[in-house]
Amino acid sequence: MLTKSHVKLITSLKQKKFRQEHQLFVVEGIKGIQEFLNSNFELYQLFSTEAVFNAEIILISEKELQKISFLKSPNTALAIFRIPAVVQKELNGLIVALDDVRDPGNLGTIIRLCDWFGIHNLLCSQSTVDCYNPKVVQATMGSLTRVHIQYVDLEGVLEDYQNEVYGTFMDGETIYSETLPSSCVIIMGNEANGISEPVKRLVTKKISIPRFGNLQATESLNVATATAIILSEFKRNSIEM
Repeated sequence: MLTKSHVKLITSLKQKKFRQEHQLFVVEGIKGIQEFLNSNFELYQLFSTEAVFNAEIILISEKELQKISFLKSPNTALAIFRIPAVVQKELNGLIVALDDVRDPGNLGTIIRLCDWFGIHNLLCSQSTVDCYNPKVVQATMGSLTRVHIQYVDLEGVLEDYQNEVYGTFMDGETIYSETLPSSCVIIMGNEANGISEPVKRLVTKKISIPRFGNLQATESLNVATATAIILSEFKRNSIEM
């Protein structure tokens, strides 16, 4: 049975301050929930209109699901999982760092890209959108369970980092002419302003994705699209090395 306290808790988790207060977040849809059930994330509560999970569920009606869902078209089930404790990991291999990325869809897509290209560590500045935002979780389609995300003082981490720090800029060297390493940090900047000045001064290699259109009129690429191109090139380069 869906209670008023259930509704109050779930709707509150749309806001970051309540996710942090309760250390809980929401996952929706059978596939996404199953990904989290098969991971190290701990289930708190599971609501479903069908008995389709090998877990304890609270059966609810479609009308009740609409009441608690954050989606325009609710998808069978909604689960609450516990936010795991942050574990500090060594920064080895290719690392993606996000400097003030604000759009939930962009972050969710970048997490999926990290999963696809085998990037295990994703560093986020404190001003980057929360990875447990419902829109981010939905966009990751389960990849959040396989990418280790840390919110850090990005400037402080980069100051102590020993390898190359690559930054994406409009005036950087074309990525297609660079010999790219298998271990480094790749910084992707804010959607509107790019990489911030304090972080920019710690970049050791400036790279860019060249424009090929005749008019050269496109101002910039979406940050998630740019991340896809850059990670593809880094991985291709590592295969050929």
